[in-house]
Formats: sequence, C-alpha cells, structure tokens
Amino acid sequence: MATLKSGMAVEALSALAHEGRLSIFRLLVRAGVEGIAAGEIARKLDILPNTLSASLAILSHAGLVTSRREGRSVIYAADYSRMSKLLEFLMEDCCNGNAAICAPIVEIAKRTACCA
Repeated sequence: MATLKSGMAVEALSALAHEGRLSIFRLLVRAGVEGIAAGEIARKLDILPNTLSASLAILSHAGLVTSRREGRSVIYAADYSRMSKLLEFLMEDCCNGNAAICAPIVEIAKRTACCA
C-alpha cells in the first residue's frame, strides 16, 4: 500500500474536521462497501440536501468517499483504502518504537467490530 503524502493527509483531516462531515463519514464507514443513497444519508442524519451535497463534495475531493449512480440515486461509500492510508500515516512513526505508548491503540483496534 502506498503511503499517503502529508498534503493528502492534511486535506483528509481537514475534511473530517467538521462535525457534520465527520458524522457522514462515520455513517458511511458503518454502512460498508455497499454504501448508502444520498437521500438516505440526509434522512438518517437530518441534514438538508444542499448541506449534504456540499459536505459530500468535500469528502469526495479529499478521497474519503466514492460515489456511483444506481438508477436515479447516487450511492456514497467510504473509501476504505484511503481511510487505511490515513490511519497508517497517523501511526507511521507512532511512539518512536515505545510499545507501551501504542498499547491502548492496539487494544482499541482489537475491540472494534471490523478488526476483531
């Protein structure tokens, strides 16, 4: 897996640095690779369509979400590859080799549903 460049990491983190966009991204992560239609995202998170559209554009530009058309709907999904690269970038130099510092992070990964 290619490492994320710092500029791309900054763009991704900036996209996630808004409560609404973070909520959208977390919903898409939970939804899995099949994704969710834009209208369903708006209903689940009670977001106005124009606000949702702007947020999805920012997340898409940062490479965190993908979209595809299915009939009249646009389906959005988290880009798990980019998410993994961002996490790898953040953890790359973790703790300068001190395993005790990273131990809580390892435990969190073990507890998460996707990593169990």
